[in-house]
Amino acid sequence: MQRLSDAKDYILTAILLLLAIAMMINRHDGGLQNMRQASITILSYLEQPLSVIRVYRQALSTNTYLHRQNILLQDELSRLRSVEEQNRILRELLDLRQETTHNVVPVRIVAKDLSGFNNMLTVDAGTDDGVGVGMPVINSDGLIGQVIVASSTHSQVLPYSNTMFRVSASVEETRAYGIISWPEISHNILELNHIPQTISISEGQVVETSGYSNQFPPGLPIGEVTETEPGDGIETQSIRVRAFADLNTAAEAFVVIFEPDSVIQELEEQQQELF
Repeated sequence: MQRLSDAKDYILTAILLLLAIAMMINRHDGGLQNMRQASITILSYLEQPLSVIRVYRQALSTNTYLHRQNILLQDELSRLRSVEEQNRILRELLDLRQETTHNVVPVRIVAKDLSGFNNMLTVDAGTDDGVGVGMPVINSDGLIGQVIVASSTHSQVLPYSNTMFRVSASVEETRAYGIISWPEISHNILELNHIPQTISISEGQVVETSGYSNQFPPGLPIGEVTETEPGDGIETQSIRVRAFADLNTAAEAFVVIFEPDSVIQELEEQQQELF
């Protein structure tokens, strides 16, 4: 009976505690509601800067991705432009080969040294391909230079931007003949000397090989006149010529199979022996 009485006391105590808790909850329901609202307000204030940080990180990630894609697209565009330019040059070279009356050997420029005064080019064709010393080198724009050394498979070319380069030239639509050389002003600016001041030369006129030197065939385009001025104390004028061919961008070219006239060459050798 004692144990039953103790159990009743525990049960009664538990019931009273539950009723007290229920009454407390009902009594302070408004306070709990206010606490919930306050906590929600506080969380909303905390959420705002956190959301800004999250948006910033997403924007930063998106910007990095777009920047990477932009680099890839720029690289692809550069390659497409390079291919387009190469196709244009090859089409022009093909047209030149079909139009020219000279026998030509297609070559690729495999080495360049354009950093000083004694500039040089190397092409991937030699004596096995019919290339010989003294032959002119051209592209679709105009004269590039002259072969000075030829091996069986490669040749070295003296470009027009070399202090040793000389070629007999004429001004189109005139009887003016002179010597083209490189004045070391700019890589594509040449000088035409020995033209009498009595001959009128205008800017824009085309300068081409004359054929009188017996080293180059006549009619190979060299450049156009950009400036004329009288010579200092002499009766000839100094003429600036902008070369048509750009050595810096030239990659493909032709070697013109040209052999000097043996009779004229023998006469020149005899003249040199006499004087």
